[in-house]
Amino acid sequence: MQKHPVRTRPTYLPESVDHALVLIELLRDTGSLRVSEAAVELGVAPSTAHRLLSALVYRGFATQDESRRYLPGPAVGLGPAKQRWTRELRSLVSPYLEALSYRLDETTNLLVRIGTKVRFLSTAEGSQALRVGDRQGFALPAHRASAGRAILAELPWPTVRHLFTGAAAELAGDRLDEDGLQHLRTQLDDARERRYAINVDGTEEGVSAIGIALHDSRGTAIAGLTVTVPTRRFEAVHTPRTLRAVMEVGRSIDGELRQAGLTADD
Repeated sequence: MQKHPVRTRPTYLPESVDHALVLIELLRDTGSLRVSEAAVELGVAPSTAHRLLSALVYRGFATQDESRRYLPGPAVGLGPAKQRWTRELRSLVSPYLEALSYRLDETTNLLVRIGTKVRFLSTAEGSQALRVGDRQGFALPAHRASAGRAILAELPWPTVRHLFTGAAAELAGDRLDEDGLQHLRTQLDDARERRYAINVDGTEEGVSAIGIALHDSRGTAIAGLTVTVPTRRFEAVHTPRTLRAVMEVGRSIDGELRQAGLTADD
């Protein structure tokens, strides 16, 4: 099974390059940006954000509509999370990610499933020296990621089976044979019974996670939350105390999304 290498921040990363890449990820994952929003996200002056967005327009990574909002350009391709609701989702969930990260002193993430992948929309890092870093914009196979399994566990099995045997799965490199499907079904049954899923070195060497599904106002699983830790610390983190904290936050987020009336087709 192929695993993704751990993504670490380079020792030298030009700030302007990093800012431009973050803007591309935000455009792809949220669908649109204003200069003021980009400035807040990056922590820079509006004039700096405007210059960066103008450069993205020039290179085809962004376009501008009649209301002066910036949209993903043709160079971005088909982003996995251009739905309008992902911006509101990210805004509503981020404070809970921060609070849970502070409470556990571990990295937390918000993800959405797009086809056979999960895409990280937001990350709150723990403060420990040995920790899992920012995963925003990262994509992983849904059937290997903890939150992906938690979300898939709420789908009817025929839907999951079709998802991982169709042409789209083939193109994405996620197609499963019969043995793989049966293994996945066992994992999803387990996640459904426990109401959470785990991933131990399943996607990245040395990285493990606990994941739950998050639900919109209709009770549909539209996203996932993870606590992601170095594998060497996983057993110490995978405890009833941590699970209670994660489940409590999950219920609070579900209540927030229900109160906001957020649905995946907004």
